[in-house]
Amino acid sequence: HVQLVESGGGSVRPGGSLRLSCATSGHTGSIDYMAYFRQSPGKDRGVVASISALGGVVQGYADSVRGRFTISRDSAKTVYLQMNDLKVEDTAMCYCAIDTLNRAYTGWSQARLYNIWGQGTQVTVS
Repeated sequence: HVQLVESGGGSVRPGGSLRLSCATSGHTGSIDYMAYFRQSPGKDRGVVASISALGGVVQGYADSVRGRFTISRDSAKTVYLQMNDLKVEDTAMCYCAIDTLNRAYTGWSQARLYNIWGQGTQVTVS
């Protein structure tokens, strides 16, 4: 049974930083892509960033976070999101997601291409 265990959310002041982590457990096969999405109240879920699992190649960032957030992963199948210079508008529930079916290369920002999701962690900036 594959699980994504998320941690690192919390509350910070504008300009502050947080680091999210998402560890994979129970998965013995390959992971192709790893990503973070977020959803604010009243808004659709949108991509934050995506990275290839094997080579660690960043697929892209949302325009709103480029230059402030950095996605990375390690060989232990954990993905990280370093969030700097946080703004009030970054307040959202953040979700990590992985693609084990090698579909996200066709559209790294599309949530439907990631087949396993974490439970979410709240990020509040105020």
